[in-house]
Amino acid sequence: MTNINTGWSSKGALPFLLRPQGKDYLWGGNRLNDDFSKNIDLSPLAETWECSTHPDGPSTVASGPDGGRLLPDVLRDHPEYLGTHPRTKGKGDLPILIKLIDAYKDLSVQVHPDDEYARVHENGSLGKTEMWYVLDAARDARLVYGFYHDMDKQTLRRSLKDGTVEKYLQKVKIRKDDVFYVEPGTVHGIGAGALIAEIQESSNLTYRLYDYNRTDKNGKLRELHIDKALDVADLSGKAAPRQPMRVLKYRPGCAVELLCRCRYFQVERMLVNTERCRSMVDFQTGSNSFQVLLCTSGCGVLFSSGEEQINFFKGDCIFVPASSAPLKIHGRAQMLKVSC
Repeated sequence: MTNINTGWSSKGALPFLLRPQGKDYLWGGNRLNDDFSKNIDLSPLAETWECSTHPDGPSTVASGPDGGRLLPDVLRDHPEYLGTHPRTKGKGDLPILIKLIDAYKDLSVQVHPDDEYARVHENGSLGKTEMWYVLDAARDARLVYGFYHDMDKQTLRRSLKDGTVEKYLQKVKIRKDDVFYVEPGTVHGIGAGALIAEIQESSNLTYRLYDYNRTDKNGKLRELHIDKALDVADLSGKAAPRQPMRVLKYRPGCAVELLCRCRYFQVERMLVNTERCRSMVDFQTGSNSFQVLLCTSGCGVLFSSGEEQINFFKGDCIFVPASSAPLKIHGRAQMLKVSC
């Protein structure tokens, strides 16, 4: 990753690269190092927290004058980077967290609380609404998404105890480029063979219901949180989620489509190809919200209004402050653009 002079200019703050924190959960694989060149000395490497101010895994600024500093420290010094959106105004922490997830094995079957439950029961923490964008999937990859039929707490608790819960869990086949929106209360689990970009509230609250009786590196069963999970879980039967209608909007050198918009975040997919049209693409910025660019394939260059530039490659994550200097992109790449 290469950066040239990405500090302040007379026209606004300039973007900077981020370096993620890695997590070596037992279900992870090696694709985040192999496919995305993360160069993190963990095996397995299950997750990378690409853009995070959460205390369990803050990102590090990797370019510019703040290079080497933790992202939350930089944002506390420069709260204006976050913008004027109600979810960011007056706060020094990001309201969102962006991850890459490599599920070599099945993740636990789990559920997340909403903001109100988390505020009361988890010391004021945020709940967890999340969205998954499938970067790649094995032929037989699936995810758990709710139940086939209505359940009740007694039946679910009994099935967890006797190990029959899997027959009630709805399994959904997934494919590359699928999008799933996961509301709090939805019982879910990412299946083996899935490579996913996750955008979520800035929260690390997960209540495990079922973990396939796996043991950790010390030979102990991983902790379950059945009582809290049953407090927040939606036990109604769900129809299998359908892929949302998506419309690509084309302009010279770029196509953009909306993947998800909710009260917590907006996610768009950008397909940049200026090699054919031979002109750079204007990148819109504004004071309302920061933006984050996650390059999921290809490579390119992000230019400011002056001579500053960031060369980016597959796997790189770029933070674009609110009221950034005017930017242009050149290259051939696919990117996720996240904002509030």
